[in-house]
Amino acid sequence: MIAEFLLPDLGEGLPEAEIVQWLVAQGDDVRLNQPIAEVETAKAIVELPSPFAGTVSALHAAAGDVVEVGSPLIAFEVEAPASTPGAAPEPGPAGAGRAEPEPPLPNLVGYGAAPRGTGRPQRRARAGARPDELQVTQTAAAQVMHDAPHDVVTPLRDDVRDERPRSTPPVRAYARERGVDLALIEASGVTGIIRRDDIDQFLAGRTLSAPGASPADAQRVPPAGAGRAAGDRETRLPIRGVRKHTAAAMVRSAFTAPHVTTFLEVDVTEATRFVASLRTDRRLDGHRVGIMAVVAKAVCLALRAEPTLNAAWDEDAAEIVQYHYVNLGIAAATERGLVVPHVADADSLSLIELADEIGRLAETARSGRTSPSALSGGTFSITNFGVFGIDAGTPILNPGEAGILGLGSVRRRPWEHEGDIVLRDVMTLSLSFDHRLVDGQQASRFLTAVGDILREPGRALLFG
Repeated sequence: MIAEFLLPDLGEGLPEAEIVQWLVAQGDDVRLNQPIAEVETAKAIVELPSPFAGTVSALHAAAGDVVEVGSPLIAFEVEAPASTPGAAPEPGPAGAGRAEPEPPLPNLVGYGAAPRGTGRPQRRARAGARPDELQVTQTAAAQVMHDAPHDVVTPLRDDVRDERPRSTPPVRAYARERGVDLALIEASGVTGIIRRDDIDQFLAGRTLSAPGASPADAQRVPPAGAGRAAGDRETRLPIRGVRKHTAAAMVRSAFTAPHVTTFLEVDVTEATRFVASLRTDRRLDGHRVGIMAVVAKAVCLALRAEPTLNAAWDEDAAEIVQYHYVNLGIAAATERGLVVPHVADADSLSLIELADEIGRLAETARSGRTSPSALSGGTFSITNFGVFGIDAGTPILNPGEAGILGLGSVRRRPWEHEGDIVLRDVMTLSLSFDHRLVDGQQASRFLTAVGDILREPGRALLFG
């Protein structure tokens, strides 16, 4: 029997995902929970394990396609379940008897709730359609999809095609940009969803049908999935994945929380010397402790003294939520965009443990393997724009967090020290905070506490 696997909700409520690559091909035998594909959501690249053991009979999407959650992804040829002795017979044509309900599909960890029904989503009625006519149309469409072979889709009647064409938001935007009415396009795949390839093929056919057109004219249509070039003067790239999610989150944060940013220049010479001494300690071979780890530890200690920075504003409940733990977000610049995975319970970790976890998060983020759970649930964040040679900035809060600390470059600068002007290591700290939750006095105390620990690392002992 054929078992269809629909793209699951990966636990973040995201409506779609892009197929990065298939790890199996048609005809391959797969086992239960074997990775079958890598998909990119708006937050991370994740591997999809197979919910079935069987043979791959069809791949419903190609690498680079954007698939909606709930749409067919892959089909398997699996063994039919053995009949149970004494089971009730199948209902006859008159509908006598009641069929046993089908067993639920495997629901893997992180895939969200199991589907409530096995039928296709109901569509809205056409304007002017009678209820009885709509029921007949939906029943006929469902029967066509059920009876058709898996590699053939029977076209629906013209009246059914009056319904809104099925496509993804990026494809609908692409169609608008190209001036194409999706109602004129027929999906080429077995899913019934119109893709960019279908639009390009339609445009190519329309070009060839124009008076005086030549086959070479069809080549002017840009290939699907590629950046659209307007001559040699510009290139257009689709907005999706991490870039799309980051943009939406930053706009939501900027126009929801009243941002205030305050700055502090700190002499971090003693902190850099402390880091250098740890690197020469043979007992710490295999551990890389940098200034970021020292700042992260200082932040955890300072949040203990100023918990208002480790809080959230709950608009619906009209409450301020103060956390008694620190999930410390560490902003990481990757080829796919900015991601902010967090170190869970960072306040309970030692300096060495914190350094190891930050290193692991950075490596995982750069490879695009950060799990969705690590990208949500942070309570306070750190961003290090100093690695790009920047001295200061005004970082935007992650939605739901009350504060974010920006680290500038460590520079050798003339500085007053013990009555003399000498060269010292100086860093600028930039603290952005939500003024609904945090007053200037509380933010200043927090920033001063972090600065004191960086100025004299031994002051960390004062926080217990």
